[in-house]
Amino acid sequence: MKQVEEIIIREISELDKIVKAVLSNSMDSRTILLEGEMGSGKTTVVSAFVKLLNSPEMVSSPTFSIINDYSTSSIKIYHFDLYRLNSVKELQEIGFEEYLDAENYCFIEWPKLAIPFLSDNYSSIKISLEADGSRKFGLYKRNGII
Repeated sequence: MKQVEEIIIREISELDKIVKAVLSNSMDSRTILLEGEMGSGKTTVVSAFVKLLNSPEMVSSPTFSIINDYSTSSIKIYHFDLYRLNSVKELQEIGFEEYLDAENYCFIEWPKLAIPFLSDNYSSIKISLEADGSRKFGLYKRNGII
């Protein structure tokens, strides 16, 4: 996995920078992994993507439901939170592979268990909380450039 960009934001209104950087440069991949500690803003990032993709739906954390889906006029957006899953078997039981094969957007929080299911083409956003309250976003691409 190659880091291709690093963006630091101080205000939530700046999230569009992250979304636009990923969307404009990874059109061939609709699978986006989100990594960061609890409370770093993973779900907030998904909310910014959903808004920019023109879905009117409110985004909420799928911590207990494991998956939430959102719609636009032309695509579905799937938002996974795999934090509570303990095995690949549990991932298979929710039909994870079928979601990936549908060629819609898949945003995956806590993606460690999902890695064996992914093709060689996905993006990753790694979020770090900085001492001054800002957030650092590392944008990565597997086998290519964002």
